[in-house]
Amino acid sequence: MRVVYSPVHLGHAVTMQTVLGERVPANEVAARAERIRATLLADGGFAVAEPTEHGPGPILAVHDAGILRFLEEAWPAARASGHPYDHLTPEAIMAAGMTEGMAERFRHETPAPDGRPGYWAFDTSTPILAGTFAAARAAVDTALTAVDLVLDGGETAAYGLCRPPGHHAARSMYGGFCYLNNAAIAAEEIARRTGEPVAILDVDYHHGNGTEQIFWRRADVLYVSIHAHPDRAYPYVLGWEDEVGEGLGEGYTLNLPQPAGCTNEQFLDALDLALYRISAEEGSVVVVSLGLDTYRLDPIGDFALTTDAFHEAGRRVAALGRRLVILAEGGYHVPSLGENARAWLRGAEGRPFDPRPALDPGAAWDAA
Repeated sequence: MRVVYSPVHLGHAVTMQTVLGERVPANEVAARAERIRATLLADGGFAVAEPTEHGPGPILAVHDAGILRFLEEAWPAARASGHPYDHLTPEAIMAAGMTEGMAERFRHETPAPDGRPGYWAFDTSTPILAGTFAAARAAVDTALTAVDLVLDGGETAAYGLCRPPGHHAARSMYGGFCYLNNAAIAAEEIARRTGEPVAILDVDYHHGNGTEQIFWRRADVLYVSIHAHPDRAYPYVLGWEDEVGEGLGEGYTLNLPQPAGCTNEQFLDALDLALYRISAEEGSVVVVSLGLDTYRLDPIGDFALTTDAFHEAGRRVAALGRRLVILAEGGYHVPSLGENARAWLRGAEGRPFDPRPALDPGAAWDAA
């Protein structure tokens, strides 16, 4: 399988994040992508290539021009204004109640560099740093190059090692460690170039609220998500079972939230339901938002999946017989990330489950 990877992500050098008002060590760190890349290279069955540039057009087909402009300007403007920190996060967030009962034109975007993030962000855990915008653009190009390999390169599947991830980013909003929605941009590009419907299968522990919102009223992109129930897990506001889409998109969103302690069997049963729904639609390409934070040791998840379940999940998805654009999302137990990604991708290729020791002796990894 071809793997698309960009070293530009290293410039998004997050070390800390804000959680419930506290500054804590970051979960979404560069070591995540580096561990996956190293493990796939060690496997010997994956060829790694850098992405090609695709310009802003595919991004603007999905995102509001204002958020792209903000992400590009935010850090230089903050530094020029004398911003004293090495990161930029919201101080005040534009909550719906702030302008309740007022016309839309009173939702002003302040020119103040320290105030602008709150107009576009929905949490405080997604800092902007000097290298963030370049990394987010490279992640988009990584996703689109994976699309190119499948649509033009004859690949039945390609893996985009996107960092930062994307599925929490909505049309005009960033958050959840996500700045631009890689999967949504890829799906839009596939729909435009093929003229076919596209399915997005999101298997990240957290619901992809941004992807759901972007395609909420559309029937040409089916969004199916297996995730932790929002009655206990981020992003809380979206991901509930009654969210099915509206207008033309009614019936084209399927949420399958799972309980705490979700086992291999429970997850694979939900995956079968998801794949059954996808099989009912036309289209030759599925975009997979491949989160690995469903693993049993993930520090911000509570599922119980083991490495062999990732291999079986990849096998079942590939058994649909459709071409796959597989894009990295979450997964924060760094020692296991490489082997879990490798297992999923080997399953999708039809290669056997081949557990190997982790890359360092302190890594916790299992096959049972």
